[in-house]
Parts: sequence; structure tokens; C-alpha cells
Amino acid sequence: MVGFDLEGKRQRLKELEKAAHAPDLWNDPQRAQAVMQGISRLREEIAPWDDLQRRTAELRELIDLAQVEEEESLAEEIEREVAAVQRAYAELEFLALFSGKYDRNNAILSVNAGAGGTEAMDWAAMLVRMYKRWAQRKGYTVEEVDESPGEEAGLKSWTAIINGALAYGYLKAERGVHRLIRLSPFDADHARHTSFAAVDVIPELAGEMKVEIKPEDLKIETKRSGGPGGQHAQKNETAVVITHLPTGITAQSQNERSQLRNKEIAMKVLEARLFERMWREQQEALAKLRGETPSISFGRQIRTYTLHPYNLVKDHRTDAETSDVAAVLDGDLDMFMRSYLRKFGHEG
Repeated sequence: MVGFDLEGKRQRLKELEKAAHAPDLWNDPQRAQAVMQGISRLREEIAPWDDLQRRTAELRELIDLAQVEEEESLAEEIEREVAAVQRAYAELEFLALFSGKYDRNNAILSVNAGAGGTEAMDWAAMLVRMYKRWAQRKGYTVEEVDESPGEEAGLKSWTAIINGALAYGYLKAERGVHRLIRLSPFDADHARHTSFAAVDVIPELAGEMKVEIKPEDLKIETKRSGGPGGQHAQKNETAVVITHLPTGITAQSQNERSQLRNKEIAMKVLEARLFERMWREQQEALAKLRGETPSISFGRQIRTYTLHPYNLVKDHRTDAETSDVAAVLDGDLDMFMRSYLRKFGHEG
């Protein structure tokens, strides 16, 4: 099983449970919290496999009983249970692909319109709707952090934190450039247009931050919010923009009514972006040492959504495709995400 060592996880669980009983554990609250979270996570990962082993053992007993008693009436029940066990195994095999260190984390998702003016901004808004619907299907929550509306329609940019188990593990499949081909609703001649939007996804670190940020390296600005929040948001400078001066990386939040809350969220996004930068630099340096060409590329086009002259969504990395464009734009992304994870699950 690629990416899932059941016995290794059992051993690690025993080690953590032993550590949890150490009398001095809570002398270091941060370590204690990490131990307890590790125990909870491992139990959650192991439990479905234990349940599958139990069901498999019971199924074997049922088959043995049917053979000994020559009881043909059990055949239908056995057939149903075999199918159910096979489905359960296939799902656990798929979940084992979430082997990345941060796959179980929440995700910080950003969508930015590319060149093309109103067309591209409208495409960015379509993608935002698609991801919101996808999150809704998964039972995830979407905490909108910042958005910049287009002058005529659509969005220039949008950032949100997607909260839910495996959110980053799924959404990392969406990182890259997305292309739309359609008849333009903004063109009087209804000519065919090609629009681009960039999707970026990074894990929310939630206390796992390993990058040192010095207060003197931060420039913190406030401004009036342009997003939701009513009159209070408009009259007061509740929006916060934080710039990390050494790198020029920025993060902002404007969707909360409280300036303090916006600052907390912007700092969370900034930390994750700095960590992502550090991680990618390390990966590129290792690739150069090995004489490899880095596989990470923000500029490459990953998927094309064609609405004219035919209907087709095609992922260029995996060759997964479907003609049901409407379903995809309504959030049905599982086929593309699963194909990506089966091919690249060990990356990112």
C-alpha cells in the first residue's frame, strides 16, 4: 500500500500513548498538545482498517459456514457483503494516497483573474462559485478572507480558508492555471474568447509554523473594507494589509467587522505563504543538487474548460475528461481530484 504503513502507524500510536502517560508531559503544553493530537489522528486513521479486518474475518466465517452447512440461502448475503468489503477497501486505498505532511490540514485557496479584462474576471468568479459548491458537497466551511471585485463584472482576486479534514489534500490538485473557452457574454458579436485564471492553494499551518517572522520585518496597514460588513465596515478602517518587507509577500483580510480579527486572519495567511515559499525554495535546491528539473510550476496550464464549439473539461496532467461541463462548474470535481491524487498523491 503506497503511502500507508498500517503496522508502522500502530507502532507510532503505541509510542505516543506511552508518552501520554509520562508524568512530566504537561510541563510542556505545546508538546503535550502535539502528542494528544497525534494520538487522535492515528486512531482515526487506523480505526477504519481495523473495522475492515473485522468485516473480512466475519465474511470468511460466513463463507466457511455456507460451505460446511451447504446453505445456498447465504449466497446472496455473501455476495452483498463481498461487494461492500471491496468498496470499503477501495475507498481506504484511495484515502491512503493522502500521505503528504499537510494533506489533512485546512487549505488557503486563492483565485486570481489573468489577462483579459472583464472576461477573465468573470471566469475567476465562475471558479470561485465552483469551489464554494465543491466545499458545500464535502461538508466543508468557507471562511472568506478577501475579495477584489471587477469593475464591470466578476472578481479580480479572491482568497478563502477552506475548513475541513483533507481540504488541502484534495485542493492541492487545483493549483495552477485554468483556461476557459466560450462564446463571450460581454462581446456584442458573441465571438469566441479564451480566458485564464490562476488558482493557488497552500495549507493552513495551525500552529505548525516553522518560519521565524520578526515584528520589525512587517508593515501593517489598515484601510476601509470593500467587502461585506455593511456601513460599519465602510466607515471604519477594518481591513488589514500585512507586508513582509524582506520578501515583499503580502496578505490582507477585509471580510470581518473587527480590525483585530482581520489582522489575525491576514497574519495566518501571511505565515502560510511564507512557509510555502520556504518549502518550494528547499525543493528547488534539492532538485538542483540531484540534477533534476523542478516539477513545481505555477505558470503551466493544468485544465481547460471548453463551452464552444463543444462541451469538454480536460485535465492536461492526467488526461481525465468529461463532457458534463455544467456539473463540473457546479462543483463536481472529484473525478479530477482523484485522478490527480492517484498520479501525484505523493507530491505537494
